[in-house]
Amino acid sequence: MTEAVSGNSSRPAAVKSADRTVELLEVLASFDRRMTLTELHRELSYPKSSLYMLLQTLVARGWIEVDPDRGTYGIGVRALLVGTSYLDHDPVVRTAIRLMEQIRLEINETVHLARLDGPNVVYLASRESEHHLRVVSRVGRRLPAFSTALGKAVLSTRPPEELDSLLPEEMTPLTANTVTNPDALRAQLAEFRSLGYAFEREENTPGLCCFAVALPYRSPVTDALSCSVPVARLDDEHERQVIAALLGAARTLSELLRQPGLTSL
Repeated sequence: MTEAVSGNSSRPAAVKSADRTVELLEVLASFDRRMTLTELHRELSYPKSSLYMLLQTLVARGWIEVDPDRGTYGIGVRALLVGTSYLDHDPVVRTAIRLMEQIRLEINETVHLARLDGPNVVYLASRESEHHLRVVSRVGRRLPAFSTALGKAVLSTRPPEELDSLLPEEMTPLTANTVTNPDALRAQLAEFRSLGYAFEREENTPGLCCFAVALPYRSPVTDALSCSVPVARLDDEHERQVIAALLGAARTLSELLRQPGLTSL
């Protein structure tokens, strides 16, 4: 049986029910609270009866949980199991964690691994500093690439003509220091390309600096390592230590990931 296609002949036609299921899960995952049927209907514009039946199916399968007293829906434990499985099976995460632990021990600052996903970066792993004043970022967190050192590190490796497709239509600032002018961002990325690492100073979180290096184990680059340091603890010597540790780890990790058969990404 020939599979129907639309538009691009190399791309299979979307299956409506599968498309709607994924969209529903993505909407629920993007909000930091549970949502009512009415709110989901407003976000997705599906017929309410179809949306209700889809919700009930996913509740029965454990992908969505419902609070019957409030009539609200949220992501279920099955979604967590799939997300955890992604991390467990990702060869980059498995390989990077050992080096991230070494960096944390060496400089005692929080270290992150993230991957570009459209205009955002998604945190795949973190190792926290032992300082009382430290950065905590949960795995799975999504942030705009243009406002993070992780994202800037990856974006700096891309050709200038690709940037428009990797930036949101509106570059909304996260702090008073966020660079939101496209020309200023391009100049910043050119500087980072020359330096070999990226940084941001309170563009993402007040009181926090972050340094990051891209992991060029494949092309185009999608992953980066970063180290977050509270401004109160950062001086010139510590900054040099952080950058040196990241650059060294990036070289080692990229060499490991380039080994035949280690990654199938």
